[in-house]
This record gives sequence, structure tokens and C-alpha cells, in this order.
Amino acid sequence: MSSETARHELVLMREIDAPREKIFRAWTDPELLKQWFCPKPWGVSHAELDVRTGGSSVIVMTGPNGEVVDNRGVYLEVVPNEKIVFTDAFKTAWIPSEKPFMTGIVLLEPLGDGKTKYTAMARHWTEEDKKTHEAMGFHEGWGAATDQLAALVATI
Repeated sequence: MSSETARHELVLMREIDAPREKIFRAWTDPELLKQWFCPKPWGVSHAELDVRTGGSSVIVMTGPNGEVVDNRGVYLEVVPNEKIVFTDAFKTAWIPSEKPFMTGIVLLEPLGDGKTKYTAMARHWTEEDKKTHEAMGFHEGWGAATDQLAALVATI
């Protein structure tokens, strides 16, 4: 990782005891994504996923006190069972968002014995955005969501 990338990137790496096909499915099936995507007590009330390069997504997260966060984005690259790259820089059909915050990269690497190296990265437009995301609880939140993801893929 270059020093420039490090200034803008947050990374979470885990070994998940499931084949990467199941993890990819949990990222691309709206009903499965709703079950793990945000740390409890938050949840996903709505998910529309057109998982293909250039496809768009709408993920609506709801909080325990009635908070609603509408996340819209576009998939920049999708390699089935290997890689998903998405961004909030576009809302849909290459229409720019008002304030891009990050590009997400999910890498799934087989480790053998049905295990997967799971790497989730958030690359931010500015160093300040990275610091904001870190202060919002990136490691705790994405870590808890990844724990939920691992628990779910153990059952599918």
C-alpha cells in the first residue's frame, strides 16, 4: 500500500470459515444482505442490488430511534466470488452524488479447507473523510457487521 493510499484507506481483514461463494452470495442477495449488513441494533429495511459493473444499489439502514440512512451507489467492478468494488460517488446510472465519501472494495481469496480471506477496504476522497469514518466507528461497525456476515454464511 502506498503512503498516499494509506492516508485515505481503512482496512478490515478476517479469515471466514466459509467458501467465498457463500460470502459473495451474502453480499449480492438482498434478503441475505439485510440480515448482516449493519451492526445491531441497526438494520436494513430495504435493499435493491443490481450487482454488475455499472449497476446501482439502494440500501436503507434504520436505527433503533427511527433514524433512516439511505445509501445509494454504483458498482464499479464485479468479479463473481472474487471482488466487489462500489462507490457512493454516483447515485445511479453515472449521476454524481452531492458529496462522495468513499469507494468500497471487497476481496475474497480462497485459503483452502472451505475458508476465505475476507478483505474489506474503504477508500476515501480525502484524509479528513477517512478520519471522520474512523471516528464514526469504522473498525467497530464493519467488524460487527463482518461477525454477523460470518455467522450468516455458516448457515447457508
